[in-house]
Amino acid sequence: MGAEEKIDIDLFKVVFRAIAQSDNLEIMANHLTQLLVAALEIKGCTIFALNVELDELEVLASFGLSTDYVQKGPVLSDKSIADTFSGKPFVIPDVKNTDKLQYPQDAEKEGIGAIVSVPINFSGKVIGALRLYHHEVWDIPDRDVDSLFVLSESIGLAMTYTRVLKALKTIRYTVDDIHDIWMLE
Repeated sequence: MGAEEKIDIDLFKVVFRAIAQSDNLEIMANHLTQLLVAALEIKGCTIFALNVELDELEVLASFGLSTDYVQKGPVLSDKSIADTFSGKPFVIPDVKNTDKLQYPQDAEKEGIGAIVSVPINFSGKVIGALRLYHHEVWDIPDRDVDSLFVLSESIGLAMTYTRVLKALKTIRYTVDDIHDIWMLE
């Protein structure tokens, strides 16, 4: 695939609407993975959340990849494209010519030719990763990588917002339950 730019303002509009119109993290992440696969004409996309206790990336949403590939084993942050955790996007234009993959045989079996891994940041900390998988060698333009980085920062905001909203709703329901119990006494 050539270095044709694919990320434009129209894609940003669609992605930001998907983020802004959802208060459910899983639904939002599933929509985003589907949108990115279709818009960029790539094989697949996965959004990972970082589990800091296990130092692993956990799949939040994935589209276009087989269940076997998605469930191949734990994705360790220090072994699977660890450069992502420097806080900058990392491109593997040809998966056959890299030592950055934790599961290189699985990537080859899945028919993956290239991977772009973009950190999902919030407040200066990496909280996950956005990974795009192409079925062939991919010469992705720098501008598209920069645009993906901006999108991933928005995903980080959305992930944090939906988690806070969920926690607040849980607190509210707990307070309402306690209030109802007190009213019965």
